[in-house]
Amino acid sequence: MTVRAFSAPGKALLVGGYLVLDPQYESYVVALSSRMHSIVEFTKSDQLKVKVISSQFNNDTWEYTLSENKLGNLIPSEVNGLKNPFVEKTILNVLNFFNKEKNIAKYDITIRIFSDPGFHSEEETTTIDNGSKKFNFHKKSITKVPKTGLGSSACLVTVLTSALVSVFLKDSFNVKDEKNLLLIHNLAQVAHCQAQGKVGSGFDVGAATFGSILYQRFSAELINSLPSNDDEKGNYIEALVKLVQNTDWKFTHDRIHLPKGLRLIMGDVNTGSETTKLVAKVKSWYNENMPESLKTYQEINQGNCDFITSLSELNKISEKDGIISEGYKSILKEIDNGEIKNEILVKIIKAVLQIRSNFRRISKKGSVDIEPAVQTELLDNVIKQKGVLTAMIPGAGGYDAISIIATEDCKIKESNDPVFKDVTFLDLKQEDFGLLEENASDYKNLVSNI
Repeated sequence: MTVRAFSAPGKALLVGGYLVLDPQYESYVVALSSRMHSIVEFTKSDQLKVKVISSQFNNDTWEYTLSENKLGNLIPSEVNGLKNPFVEKTILNVLNFFNKEKNIAKYDITIRIFSDPGFHSEEETTTIDNGSKKFNFHKKSITKVPKTGLGSSACLVTVLTSALVSVFLKDSFNVKDEKNLLLIHNLAQVAHCQAQGKVGSGFDVGAATFGSILYQRFSAELINSLPSNDDEKGNYIEALVKLVQNTDWKFTHDRIHLPKGLRLIMGDVNTGSETTKLVAKVKSWYNENMPESLKTYQEINQGNCDFITSLSELNKISEKDGIISEGYKSILKEIDNGEIKNEILVKIIKAVLQIRSNFRRISKKGSVDIEPAVQTELLDNVIKQKGVLTAMIPGAGGYDAISIIATEDCKIKESNDPVFKDVTFLDLKQEDFGLLEENASDYKNLVSNI
């Protein structure tokens, strides 16, 4: 029996919210240290079967058999009638991709999914620590446990895709190979969009695959052009292979990282927002208020660009000669002392304030809570703290969380200031890398066959 393990990180979209849906705009996406994990084991069989187990969530299990329709496409059927569109669409796309010669190998495949603390509420959990990995176990099924907005569905699809691809590519599958990463990314984007019922921006799958990146999305038409798997007028497998393997998606995923001496702090505000409703409201406001709305987007984009270029400038200074110079240390000290005068730091602060100001304008005119008043008050208090460079509401905004860029010495997480009474600072940090292959033995005692 072959056993392999993979993990993919959660994400925070620091700048680019809403504009990330348009391929012309660039976004800054930070991967986070909370990861989703898949452990796959498989043996040869006389029938192609896939079982996915989530023992953390009330032992949720989905078991699929595969059959061919009259078009020769593989159709997954869950034997107990259970629904999980993210699992089902991942299986459908990966297995059909490898059935392009109509002779896919028959395996009995079992994949176990685990998620680090951070993706879901930690209420009513029991922690199991085997010395290498630590996971929270819930009494409820996964659909009943609140999520924290780190991109759990994108991570799930990415690690499931990786596990399945590793079965069919075997030893040639290496997550350090850019070609393999592109294959995972493209298959995962297709499955994730189909499971959601719409083509989203894809930055969450991008971060899960590639890590912290500057991201510009692909054209939605790429995935929208796929025929249905049961459409007799189109060859799904042929179209899928062409899209995934032989098409340039023309999306940007340049690797980035925060400058040395700075770190990302994530704060959960324990409320939550429905991103799909926020996006729908903003889209409606944008379409109904042209050309004013375009001008607002352009001002947000200018702030985004200033933020991105200034962090890049700061990186160049911090990495000069491979050491942190005394000059750079003095820049960091300005942040720690709360007396920021450096031109680049000032530009970063102004950029975020410009972005936030325009999102507040949309909030007011579009009756949509991108930056609600309570979040404005919180962020304004955060940026007054020593050691804080800037702060924002990541992603689509709302009440999900706040993101803070601060120095390594910043003590905000230890603050007793009452303004932070409703903030739970998460045990997260920026992660440079996306998809990783893990040591399967690290999951010993969590997976019985290891």
